Amino acid sequence: MGKIIAVANQKGGVGKTTTSVNLTSALGELGKKCLLVDIDPQGNATSGMGIEKKRGKEASSYELILGEVAANSLIIETEFKNVWIIPASMELAGAELELVNVEYRERRLKMALAAAREKFDFILIDCPPSLGLITINALTAADSVIVPIQCEYYALEGLSQLTNTVSKVKRLYNEQLETEGVLMTMYDSRLNLTQEVAAQVKKFFPRQVFKTVIPRAVRLSEAPSFGQPINYFDKRSKGADAYRSLAKEIIKKNRK
Repeated sequence: MGKIIAVANQKGGVGKTTTSVNLTSALGELGKKCLLVDIDPQGNATSGMGIEKKRGKEASSYELILGEVAANSLIIETEFKNVWIIPASMELAGAELELVNVEYRERRLKMALAAAREKFDFILIDCPPSLGLITINALTAADSVIVPIQCEYYALEGLSQLTNTVSKVKRLYNEQLETEGVLMTMYDSRLNLTQEVAAQVKKFFPRQVFKTVIPRAVRLSEAPSFGQPINYFDKRSKGADAYRSLAKEIIKKNRK
């Protein structure tokens, strides 16, 4: 059974999609068979993997969450080693309202991904920047959650709300849910602010911070426009090295 990891934080611009895309690719590079599930209406993880965002009659994670299409029929093989994806579409923006009156509305994604778990070592879910029903579906489906935090002002803003949501989901829908780790992103060791934020994060999450940090790097920002993960766009860059290190850390943690 593959491990399902949600990448979540209700704040935008913290590196959720960057982490989802590049960690999935790094795990694949290290020999792990991986599925990336894009449930963000913006669909940036989809385009970041070189896949056109689904439109019109083409099915996507929208139909997956609503239970209209089986997961296995939506999985697309990417050009990157050991990486598959279930793409997003703009229709996801309306899924929150459509789920309100649906039976088992918090568990739709969990039920939909059940059949796919046997085919992959890791399934990563790129969540939208909110704590609505779509993100709750991801947390209910997941075994664990990665929380990216940017090393900038207001880094911890709203984290208590996220922590409360994770605790509520664990209590009500998914007692197995754990924190895989807190990931510091946009890290610049030359700045005092970075050091101060890092100290705050470690104080807030004393035993849950990854050893790996993701640097602030131009190449990481450029890679999505070329539809490639960083380890393919510039395999010798600092960003590629960082996500390989994170992938190794996660593999070691989950080794049985």
